[in-house]
Amino acid sequence: MPDFDPSILKCELDRLTPIRRMGVVTGVSGGVVDIGGLANLARIGDHLNLQRSDGRTLAGEVLSIEGNSIHMLPVSTPDGVQLGDCVFLVPTPIFAPGMHWLGRVVDPFGKPLDGKPLLSGSQERDIMASPPSAVDRKPLGKRMGTGLAVLNTLLPVVRGQRIGLFAGSGVGKSTLLATLAKSMQADAVVLALVGERGREVNEFVETALGSEGLQRSVVVAATSDQSALARRRCAWSAMAVAEYLRDQGLNVLFLADSVTRFAEAHREVAVATGEPPSLRGYPPSTAPLIAGLCERAGPGTAEQGDITAVFSVLVAGSDMDEPVADILRGILDGHIVLSREIAERGRFPAIALSQSVSRSLPDAATAEENKLIADARRLVGSYEQSEVMIKAGLYSQGSDPLLDQAVRVHDELDAFIARFEPEGIQDSFDRLSVILRRASAGQ
Repeated sequence: MPDFDPSILKCELDRLTPIRRMGVVTGVSGGVVDIGGLANLARIGDHLNLQRSDGRTLAGEVLSIEGNSIHMLPVSTPDGVQLGDCVFLVPTPIFAPGMHWLGRVVDPFGKPLDGKPLLSGSQERDIMASPPSAVDRKPLGKRMGTGLAVLNTLLPVVRGQRIGLFAGSGVGKSTLLATLAKSMQADAVVLALVGERGREVNEFVETALGSEGLQRSVVVAATSDQSALARRRCAWSAMAVAEYLRDQGLNVLFLADSVTRFAEAHREVAVATGEPPSLRGYPPSTAPLIAGLCERAGPGTAEQGDITAVFSVLVAGSDMDEPVADILRGILDGHIVLSREIAERGRFPAIALSQSVSRSLPDAATAEENKLIADARRLVGSYEQSEVMIKAGLYSQGSDPLLDQAVRVHDELDAFIARFEPEGIQDSFDRLSVILRRASAGQ
């Protein structure tokens, strides 16, 4: 854990103010509260505390500003709100990550969720920052060890690469992300848990990630019961933390779970502001919003580190053509597909190799390694094409030499894809080479 910087405490004290700005409720419509008296003071995203006549407080955020009124999106339904209720403006909290955030769990506004005090850093970050200039960015970097044999070899990941993890519910997506967080070669890890159930946030941190993984990580979480504005902000805030660490020269691994819930939160906000749905219920602004988030990851400039990113996507019914999945496939540098059929037969990670691709190839591997990768994919593809025939007992050995080899080593290749490989990339390739030699030799 980095040593504490005393200047951080001074910055925190300098941000305090005794002034409270107040307005009143002027209308309520469709779950949005209209407020007068604050239009010249509020900014989009500022927090609001509405004091109801029964003494209870309803929190919300500034959704839009129009004329002399601001529109507040509350965190829950505005039941009990009446005209004239007082509303206090709480300016958007300063978001200033620091190295002392490593090992902590925070909300999208930089407040601790793990029950321990946490000060902001000394420098405020824009959660909507622009990516580095395209002409100044470095090319993709060296191959990274992942802790998984299949990602060390057949689907390599390199520094600065951005890949998508496409999966339905319950097929091991969170477990795979946790494995990468603990085992992948990186100086620091940032996890964005967008719209997760409250129970699962703690379970992910305590069980899946563990103390070893948390030590080098910053977890930014917004649970499913929080407002759409907070859930959408979660991904942006997590990316801002990753950018801060990148600017310190670190190789950062960014894991987002999930972009689908990020897009769903944006849809709620967009509908509340009157934007019409067009992409199967998603507004037109969804595509540039997702692209803007993804572009912030990737290689940095010569003076910076890199952000290697894994963006998970929930594909209902394994529909790879649903809007969010379709948008991401065109933006990212590769995608990993998790198959429910593979998960149901007990192989984890349930990676469907034939449907997955890494666009870091062929540059990420040597000529010899690329040949091993091509041979392995050819054998896996050959077996999958004839799997129904093989299981039905209609396969006749000797009719197809390639299929004969695929059948001979299918179980070994299947086990290889599921193999945890802490030893490193070269050991993974050595193991794959042995399997393929056995296939050619007919042993």
